[in-house]
Amino acid sequence: MTAILVSVVGVLGTVMGAALTAFVAARTEQRRERSQARVQLNDLRVEHQRWRRERRQAAYLSFLEALGAADRDNQGFFRELRAGHGPVPLDETRVAAIRMKFKEAEGAGLVVILEGPEAVAEGAQNLVDQLSSLVQHVRDYAEAVVAGRQPW
Repeated sequence: MTAILVSVVGVLGTVMGAALTAFVAARTEQRRERSQARVQLNDLRVEHQRWRRERRQAAYLSFLEALGAADRDNQGFFRELRAGHGPVPLDETRVAAIRMKFKEAEGAGLVVILEGPEAVAEGAQNLVDQLSSLVQHVRDYAEAVVAGRQPW
């Protein structure tokens, strides 16, 4: 009887040890999985931030290039008018080309506004407004030159 009791206690001890080992292993596995999930989430955040930064940089570059092209053409046209080499009658094709470049810059500015942040969006809108005003002033100046009026 003692031998049976000792063997039962031995089997129970082994079963309890195996259960405890399984429990500890399961908890360790859960911790490892949670840790991996946190690392993956952090990697996704970093990748998303990189993607956003690249999109913003591309939008800013596109905006500045379009703005520069429109401004260069507008300034060139104004210099020709000031030097007295302006087209008479008014070259509507050139005015339309400048206006198209302005519209491209305005569209690129909208992308910048969408990408943000707010301070950059406000600056972009400010630049678009200023260029719009300049384009209109040069057009008014050209119309005055063609009409033979004193422009300013």
